[in-house]
Amino acid sequence: MPFFSVVITLYNKENHIYNTLNSVLRQSFKDFEVIIINDGSTDDSPNIVRAISDNRIQLIDKKNEGVSVARNLGIKVSKSNYTAFLDADDIWMPDHLKNLKELIEHFPNCGLYCTAYETFFYNKKVVKGVYSGINHDFFGVVPNYFENSLVDGIALTSAVGIPKQIFDRHGYFNVDLRSGQDTELWTKIALKESVAFTSKVTMRRVIGDSDYHLSKSDKRTDKIALLEHFKIYEKNNPSLKRYMDNNRYSIALDQKMVGDIDNFKRIRQGINSTNLNKKQRILLKLPGSTLNFLKKIQVFLIKKNMYLSAFRKGVN
Repeated sequence: MPFFSVVITLYNKENHIYNTLNSVLRQSFKDFEVIIINDGSTDDSPNIVRAISDNRIQLIDKKNEGVSVARNLGIKVSKSNYTAFLDADDIWMPDHLKNLKELIEHFPNCGLYCTAYETFFYNKKVVKGVYSGINHDFFGVVPNYFENSLVDGIALTSAVGIPKQIFDRHGYFNVDLRSGQDTELWTKIALKESVAFTSKVTMRRVIGDSDYHLSKSDKRTDKIALLEHFKIYEKNNPSLKRYMDNNRYSIALDQKMVGDIDNFKRIRQGINSTNLNKKQRILLKLPGSTLNFLKKIQVFLIKKNMYLSAFRKGVN
């Protein structure tokens, strides 16, 4: 039985899947299987996978039902005790699985294992993740998952490893959500389990022109629904409340930018303003037209190798 099951969901990523899969096969830790769930791709993605000869790779074709269904299928057919996920356009550094294994060996009773990551915007700008209250050389159990995730999340799907028993204990990816299903699952786990983290960057998230835009309308509804899932826990967990208010802030801005003022007001009413920084409070007051203009400026600056965010101080 391999140590890791690597689950990759694939949907129309013919320009990325070769590099993504190659980053898995180049891992310094070799004891893994690769399960690729082809979620109804209509491009050449599956043929690119089939052309790669490695007996650790299993390709499963299915009709398109969404990423949650695909990930859950990958988990259920996997053979290992630990599952590592990778989106079909992201990249692992060669020691990614080695670092996850070291976390597991040092902290065997955690429910979630995470590594630091960076984001590569438009083939122009690399931005490393920033984790609140976490030292640059951190290796251990995070003191407070929700407080530590206020800038960038401690857990990102392509940079986590999960014991298989955790899915039996806390459930799988929510198939009723088309967006935010990963945030929901990490939150459920972090409420009940310890989370181990290394600040060593071992994963690169790739963002292209087609990825960094306003959410599609069907996914916006799901993001709003996600806000209701943990309200009962927020009352007695100030850190969770602050974390969810930062999520509410992002979703509220999105609603204003697409002109849904009723939903914006509804979400805004649920935010405790003291949980936001000054920059965030100012942005919430701006009209949608101004926010859309600022979004275009942000994208322009990223392509000029500058990164601005309301969650961060200064320019990276």
